[in-house]
Amino acid sequence: MSIDRLQSLIRTRRNPTVAGLDPRVEYIPPHILKKHIEEKGETLEAAADAFFEFNRGLIDVLWDVVPAVKPQLACYELLGPPGMETFKKTVDYARAAGLYVIADGKRNDIGSTAEAYSQAFLGSVRVGGTELTPFGCDALTVNAYLGSDGVKPFIRTCQERDKAIFVLVKTSNPSSGELQDMIAGDRVVYKVVGDLAERLGKDTVGEYGYTCVGAVVGATYPSDLRELRRRLDKTFFLVPGYGAQGGSAEDVRHAFNRFGHGAVINSSRAILCAWQKTGKNGKDYTDAAREAAVTMKNDIKSVMTIV
Repeated sequence: MSIDRLQSLIRTRRNPTVAGLDPRVEYIPPHILKKHIEEKGETLEAAADAFFEFNRGLIDVLWDVVPAVKPQLACYELLGPPGMETFKKTVDYARAAGLYVIADGKRNDIGSTAEAYSQAFLGSVRVGGTELTPFGCDALTVNAYLGSDGVKPFIRTCQERDKAIFVLVKTSNPSSGELQDMIAGDRVVYKVVGDLAERLGKDTVGEYGYTCVGAVVGATYPSDLRELRRRLDKTFFLVPGYGAQGGSAEDVRHAFNRFGHGAVINSSRAILCAWQKTGKNGKDYTDAAREAAVTMKNDIKSVMTIV
C-alpha cells in the first residue's frame, strides 16, 4: 500500500521528514535564474526552466536523506503552462530517484469534478485505446470540507492505483481556528473531519496499520496534534508548520506512535532557502539544502526513535 511504502522509506532513511519543493523566483540562486533569462528572456518559460534546474539539484542531494518531497502546486501554477510542465518533470525526476511524491494541491470538489482531480494527480485517463498518466503522484492533499462526496472519488482511485490522500484536518495557519475550532454538537469541527477521514478509510488498512486516507495536522498546535494522534490511531499524519512557522521537534514528536511511526514532517523554506544564509550567493545551494535537511533530521531524531 502507498502509505506502507512511505513508512518503509522513512524507516530506511531513519528520517520522518518531507522536503517541500515550493520554488519562487526569489528563492532561485541568481546564477541559475540569469542563465535561463539569457536563453529565453524574462519569460515564464525561463522561470520554469530555472525552477526545474533548482529542483533537480535539490533532489540530487536529498534523495538519500529524505524519504519524500512535496511540491506545492500553486508555485507551478503561478507560471502557467510552463510551470505545470515543470511540475510534471519534477514529479517524474523525484520518483525516478526513489522518492515518494506528495502533490500539495488541496483539491476539492464533488462528483465528476472530484473524480477528474483524482485521475489527474493519482490515476490515469483513457484517450482512445490508450491509458495515459497525467502527473503520476504518490499522494495528494485534499480539502474534505465538502464532506464525503468530495473525498470518496479520491479514495476509489487510491484503492485502484495504490495511492494515498491527506485530508485537511487541523491546519497550521493562524486563522485555522476560526472554522476548525467551532463546536459541532459534542465535538469541534476538526475532530469531526478527522473522524470522517478515519471512517472513510477504514477498509484500506495496510501493513503498518494505517489507511490510505491520511490527515494534515499542523505542528503549530501541538496539544491538538497530540490529541488527534491518540484519537486517530489508523490515520497517517502529514505535519506542516515545523521550522519557519514556529513548530519545534518537541511539538512534532506528538505526531508519532511509540514506534516512531505514523507521520511525516514537512519543511520547505528552511531547506530551499538555506543558501541565502551562507553568503555565497547561491553557488552552494545544494550543499546548504542538504545540510539543512540533515539538521532537521537530527533535530527530530533527538526527541523520538524510529523502530
